[in-house]
Amino acid sequence: MAKQTVGVLGSGAVGQVLAAGFRKHGYAVTIGSRTPGKLGQWLEGAGAGVDSGSFADAAAADILVLAVGGAVATEALDLAGHDRLAGKVILDATNPIAPGPPVNGILEYFTGPNESLMERLQAHVPAARFVKAFSCVGSAFMVNPAFQGGRATMFICGNDADAKAQAVTILDQFGWDAEDVGVVTGARAIEPLCRLWCAPGFLRNDWSHAYRVVRP
Repeated sequence: MAKQTVGVLGSGAVGQVLAAGFRKHGYAVTIGSRTPGKLGQWLEGAGAGVDSGSFADAAAADILVLAVGGAVATEALDLAGHDRLAGKVILDATNPIAPGPPVNGILEYFTGPNESLMERLQAHVPAARFVKAFSCVGSAFMVNPAFQGGRATMFICGNDADAKAQAVTILDQFGWDAEDVGVVTGARAIEPLCRLWCAPGFLRNDWSHAYRVVRP
């Protein structure tokens, strides 16, 4: 049985890393961009099985990854087309980072403490099945990282149990243990982890770490 196809909405660093990661694990991938032509050189290096197109082209895949800046996430979904997104699993790697520099090493967010960007996205496209994933670590470590002490933890949440099960399978392939923190409101706890992850980087240029849940 052929593996599901993957569409990546977003062609920046995160989108390129995740597209290459899915291809590494045998998925056919389409990476969506507002300007697909800019990916020519990158596509040459990516090899067979990776294509580029519009957001709508990428949204035709079986599983989607949302990998754009948080401020333009709803626009990307609109460009993909709500009809194409209906029923699809969308791995949401976005964070609600506000424009402007960090304050004393801490990123500013455009969401409040009792809301999350993923809640807004789920309400914007209610027929899609969002799962927060890949949002609490830098792109350099998203695909099969090697950390001292073993596998790190990727926090996920979402309303659909089957969608989360698919995300867990993908994360296992990508070298991560998944920690499910419930339905979409769990993103209120997950999204701030990006601020925590980035703080050592902004303060001490330390970008080589991840989170790990430990139990007795």
